[in-house]
Amino acid sequence: MGREDILKSVKANRPELLPLPEIDVSVFMEDIDLIERFKNNITLVGGNIIEANKGAIDSLIKESYPDKSQIVSTTDKSSLGTVKVDKNMDPHNLETVDLAIIEAELGVAENGAVWVSAKNSIVRVLPFITNDLVIILKKDNICLHMLDAYDKIAERDRDFGVFISGPSKTADIEQCLVVGAHGAMSLTVILV
Repeated sequence: MGREDILKSVKANRPELLPLPEIDVSVFMEDIDLIERFKNNITLVGGNIIEANKGAIDSLIKESYPDKSQIVSTTDKSSLGTVKVDKNMDPHNLETVDLAIIEAELGVAENGAVWVSAKNSIVRVLPFITNDLVIILKKDNICLHMLDAYDKIAERDRDFGVFISGPSKTADIEQCLVVGAHGAMSLTVILV
């Protein structure tokens, strides 16, 4: 049986589409302090959280990461960038990046995740190739649950986007926790 025969067979035998379930979102509504829940969950997943005003961002980053020299900043809220990036560059040129400073579009209190899009990271590999990651998030952009987050990003351009929750970690190999296996070894969220 050739490729075309297989594809025709698959198309002819597709199951009927089922409607998505109706979700009663009122079940998930809670009267909580979104910022406190978000801060607690960032810490729970291994991240750091700092509250700051816009003018103190660079000094807080320098204090937290004093030895970093290869820094990418894709936000106008930080002037610490020493490595320039653009969307057409070869991602392999970022292999020596010590620190990346980017903005998130929204945060999720339920799990401490932040949404980063292509617009914010410029090069999609940036949040994963850097040793340490600083994400700047406006306090007003924190929502309660992932349901809210998906509603907010539903109308986005369908390019790159990712939810990041804490530093990279895995326990796949002999169930030993490894931090930084496939992404940043540390994550700091600066709430402004």
